[in-house]
Amino acid sequence: MADTNEKPQHAGPSSPDVEEDMSIGQYILTRIPSLVPPMNPAPNPFKALTLLNRQQWLFFLVAFFGWSWDSFDFFTVSLTASDLAETFDKSVTDITWGITLVLMLRSVGSITFGIASDRWGRKWPFVVNQFLFIVLELGAGFCQTYKQFLACRALFGIAMGGLYGNAAATALEDCPPEARGIISGLLQQGYAFGYLLATAFARGLVNTTPHGWRPLYWFAACPPVLIILFRLCLPETQTFQRRQATREEVRGGVAASFFSEGKVALKRHWLLLLYLVLLMAGFNFMSHGSQDLYPTMLENQFMFSADAVTVTQVVANLGALTGGTLCGWASQIFGRRFSIIVISIVGGALLYPYTFVTDKSVMAAAFFEQFMVQGAWGVIPIHLMELSPGAIRTFAVGTAYQLGNLVSSAHRYEYGKVICIFMGCVFAYTILVTLAGPERLGRNFDAEHDADLAVVAAHRGMERPDDYESDPEKATASRQERV
Repeated sequence: MADTNEKPQHAGPSSPDVEEDMSIGQYILTRIPSLVPPMNPAPNPFKALTLLNRQQWLFFLVAFFGWSWDSFDFFTVSLTASDLAETFDKSVTDITWGITLVLMLRSVGSITFGIASDRWGRKWPFVVNQFLFIVLELGAGFCQTYKQFLACRALFGIAMGGLYGNAAATALEDCPPEARGIISGLLQQGYAFGYLLATAFARGLVNTTPHGWRPLYWFAACPPVLIILFRLCLPETQTFQRRQATREEVRGGVAASFFSEGKVALKRHWLLLLYLVLLMAGFNFMSHGSQDLYPTMLENQFMFSADAVTVTQVVANLGALTGGTLCGWASQIFGRRFSIIVISIVGGALLYPYTFVTDKSVMAAAFFEQFMVQGAWGVIPIHLMELSPGAIRTFAVGTAYQLGNLVSSAHRYEYGKVICIFMGCVFAYTILVTLAGPERLGRNFDAEHDADLAVVAAHRGMERPDDYESDPEKATASRQERV
């Protein structure tokens, strides 16, 4: 029985199935028309948050905490690099090789945990992931040699890489469509929140005891225990449960259906998956390029004191938290691609004051520049979720993110003028890649709306569901639910 109370949003020019059958020329011709904002009605941000039921809020919170602590753990090295160099009698450059190892091996984690999450569910891979955080952070805190430290960080990269896709799926799969944008923005800003926590706890734990930097790592191993307990109290997402139920009806069972779905998804969507990596490379260049050496520029070029640098960074992160949330919500009205492009244009216009204002008023520029950078990022979790094939959603989201992160880690540049030029190029690249790409605003995540699963079901002996509908590019098609 259809839900007669639900009204379809404004429909765009094409559906995914039609779009995939287009020639390259036809596809190019649709890029500008499909960019027109759908102007979907959306509740105000506060009302949007009330649309989530209790279980959906719990799913979001456990994903947010997990993603925040992933960020906390990553920044422990950058915040203690000098102390680690002294302990292991190495240069700071040698220590930062541990950061590079994390970035290199994140993709291994995203592939491994992504496949596990898509096959067996979001719950247990998430729990295993958090358990690895506990073991590896404790191990890093007890390392006595540089080689031991590198080994721990390399393994930690695998654990870190496995979380993002799972967190996005956990938080967003069951989320009401009208609230997806703002929940996406809130989830993404868990990374900025984790960085702020790491900065605060580093000030309180590093070199305040005879153990030097080690208490920060020991402490970092504790909260994942609570996160594991939190996740154990929650079931699988309803979306995944329905997908598993559908797989059980397919001839050959769940395992055979999953592998068939994976083959179909890779065959039909390999170009889309490549596009997602290119998109995420631009976004990671955007965040790293605007943030990594900015404190160095403030200190060495603008001659800011350590306290002034800290205050500026806090102000910038507050801008990031605000921008990610509001711009994620706005993308529900204006569309994902349009929002990203407009935000990137404004971010590019703010580069001059962000890198050339040399007095304390640069804090305002830092606030609004990071508002734009993380505002664009706030759209990403739900944009990736809506674009990714349903059968391999966790794998696709996590791997695209981590491969893009790996590509962006190769950049090296000086601060000041070059940051401005570099970021201008990054914004331009991001705008062009976003313009060239597709969009699935309001896509239904349920199994009965998955074209790949329908192909597998038909091939293996199960009829295509009667209420299957393609999702249009710029709309939520009228959603039909079985009761």
